[in-house]
Amino acid sequence: MPTLDFLRIVLLRLLRRAAATIILLLFASASHAASIRGVVTDGTGAKVSGAIVSLVSNGAVVASAVSASDGSFELSTGVAGRFFLVVSAGSFRQLQTTGFYAGAFDSVERNLVLEPAWVRQSIVVAATGVPTPQPETSAATTVLSPLDLGLRTDLVSALRLMPGAQVVQEGQMGAQTSLFVRGGASDDNEVLFDGVNAGDLGSQFDFGPLSTTAVESAEVYRGPDSSLYGAGADSSVVSLTTPRGTTSFPSLLFEGDAGSLFTSREQFEAAGTRRKLDYLGAFSWLQTANDLPNDEYHVATTAANLGWALSSSTQIRATLHYGVSATGVPNAWDFYHVADNSTEKDQNIYFSGALNNQMTPGIHNAIRYGLTRKREQVTLWKLSGNYQNDVPYCYGPGTLGNTVTITGANGYSATGQAVLDCSLFAAQYVSNRDQIGYQGDISFTQHIGALAGYQYEDERGAEPGSTYYSPVERINSYIPLALHGDFKNRFFYTLGGSLEHYSLFGFQTSPRAGLNYYILRPRTGVFSGTRILFNFGEAIREPKLTDQDDSLYTFLVKNGAQSTIQTLNISPLAAPTMRTYEGGFEQAFLSQHITFRTSYFHNEFGKEIEYVGLDLIPQLLPNLTPAQQKQLEQILQANFAYELTINSEAFRAQGIEASVEGGIGPNIFLRGGYTYLDAVVQRSFTNDDQALLGPIPTFEGIPVGPYSPLEGARPFRRAPHTGYFTATYAGKRITGVFTSAFASRSDDSTYLAGEDATGGNSLLLPNRNLDFGYAKLDLGGSFQLRSWVDIYAQAENLTNNQHIAPIGYPSLPFTLRTGLRLRWGPGSRH
Repeated sequence: MPTLDFLRIVLLRLLRRAAATIILLLFASASHAASIRGVVTDGTGAKVSGAIVSLVSNGAVVASAVSASDGSFELSTGVAGRFFLVVSAGSFRQLQTTGFYAGAFDSVERNLVLEPAWVRQSIVVAATGVPTPQPETSAATTVLSPLDLGLRTDLVSALRLMPGAQVVQEGQMGAQTSLFVRGGASDDNEVLFDGVNAGDLGSQFDFGPLSTTAVESAEVYRGPDSSLYGAGADSSVVSLTTPRGTTSFPSLLFEGDAGSLFTSREQFEAAGTRRKLDYLGAFSWLQTANDLPNDEYHVATTAANLGWALSSSTQIRATLHYGVSATGVPNAWDFYHVADNSTEKDQNIYFSGALNNQMTPGIHNAIRYGLTRKREQVTLWKLSGNYQNDVPYCYGPGTLGNTVTITGANGYSATGQAVLDCSLFAAQYVSNRDQIGYQGDISFTQHIGALAGYQYEDERGAEPGSTYYSPVERINSYIPLALHGDFKNRFFYTLGGSLEHYSLFGFQTSPRAGLNYYILRPRTGVFSGTRILFNFGEAIREPKLTDQDDSLYTFLVKNGAQSTIQTLNISPLAAPTMRTYEGGFEQAFLSQHITFRTSYFHNEFGKEIEYVGLDLIPQLLPNLTPAQQKQLEQILQANFAYELTINSEAFRAQGIEASVEGGIGPNIFLRGGYTYLDAVVQRSFTNDDQALLGPIPTFEGIPVGPYSPLEGARPFRRAPHTGYFTATYAGKRITGVFTSAFASRSDDSTYLAGEDATGGNSLLLPNRNLDFGYAKLDLGGSFQLRSWVDIYAQAENLTNNQHIAPIGYPSLPFTLRTGLRLRWGPGSRH
């Protein structure tokens, strides 16, 4: 018995110790539970107290807190998983953050920025390099949201819905599309896909074959930003982002629609999260016959976004966009009334791999690898038109279009036959880029921070379809530096610059400054916030691959024309430059229900690239005999070198931008804008060298710039007046989007110098106001039939305007698409 009593006593003591240990572990676990803390502010950094912050996981609120007088909050949970925050506060729009992973014992920092209930203010990145609330930056930035893009198949019409932007599409759906911002050239825009440079060598980017599939938003910063992004960001930065999976279960989405001109579109998307992983995959197919002969178009797009949380502070992410498209290229139908039998095929890959680490609440590091692979094949399969044995422009046989009358928006017209085809051809354009970079940003205090980084690029390009061109490689690198902060949440500043090195033209620097001062801080009342803005910046652009290959200087050196180089003072191709000054103010009305912004900008563009036409080459090579000149021109023509390039143009573009936006109730949002652009050419090769090149072509005594504008004229395809207006309604079951874009007449050329039946210039027209003004009106919407099915429709070009594209290219007429959107997943069915 004593032995049994002894064992009983020992067992009871062990049980007591085990219970005590378990209780201590439970208390330790509770004291080390996952902590989510941060500060709630408005867009200017002012603290917001009394905000309700809820922590949500798997569709349920697992913790909540109320922000203190200093805006701070803290939540805790002892469960690992994926979470997001929902924040509500009086007079502010409810905020839902992106999802994040937190371990059971992690400490997570999440600072939250609320926006007024009646206007839209986004967190922007393109202008500053770090996430910044719009009210804290002086930069002119517009964010196109999922509602703006949801019913669009491409970005062409959506990009018109912002101040200072003009979009030119040379034809119908899928045709080459260029963006002109604040008077800059179409190559002056840096296009980013998830932080990766997506442009060709020299920043050329064709928006025509780009689908909106898996594009969550488009942030467009208007102004130079080479200090952050290197060469190419002269006039704007267009930053496209890919959505992430957010649901804790696999969520499936299917869209299918059909419409006018044998148009059909199907899109499938799968997304979700699982523990530390979030994922999204998407695929779409679109095809249409368009409205012209030989103008069929189709595009297939594949996209993916995979994220893995190594911890709550370190994540890796990979995104991919792969687009394959083919379109007929009937040429400028109005000039020929015969369609070319040619096609353009594009294969574009954009990949981003990034490692992000939040070392401390104030120190963030990011390493990114970017890959861009672009292929474009242009082929003329068969000659079209009226065959002729001797076409002067072709130096032999060729084909002509039908006899047509070309009429410009300025009322001038010409009648004749233009050269359509000289010979069959096939060309391939290749742009490859690998880039790797580091960026670190640090917050020294609540009111001052800095950014530093390093970017390395290896660019390769070629046009293998031509024997005249050779492969090109460019090794570039740059170091961006920036300082940003504020004084008492009233005066905000960004100061930056970069040291850049390019294999084409050596070292460059690009300074930038932005200032933003609140005369009247945001508040309630009729006048509820006033601020003044100032921006300064410089930028450069690399020449395009074709510009480099077609350099007039290189051509003259190869052909022994040193005397011409000295006479005309022609130098090797250099980087075009840009400098801007901008000043303006922003005023909020009626307790921030309405926001009005206006600014004046003055841009100077120098060393711009002009094109010397093939018909002028003989006069540049006086040492060659007529027979040698003709032979050389035939070689150039066979290799598609119809023009040669030179840094000979300079122009300035100044103007006024104005925009207004506001809400009517919680569901209706209105915004509109207007831009006046006064752009003028200050120097032109054609004007400077008339003695050598011969007289400028004229039309009824009016001088005509056949390839580029003359001195004192406006740059081509930049309308002096542009504007837009949008109205959106987002209800529980119904959404509606009305958009309209407007542009006045603009200068242009028919580009038919020497291309009439006799080799003359009779088909040139005066440049002034040659392109028509237009109004493009679109209407779309959706209705939720069930929790798992919507019906939607999109009507484009309601007024059936045929003059939205530049002269010679009929625009797509009125079109209508209707379809169904189906969702699968828990909660998608009754």
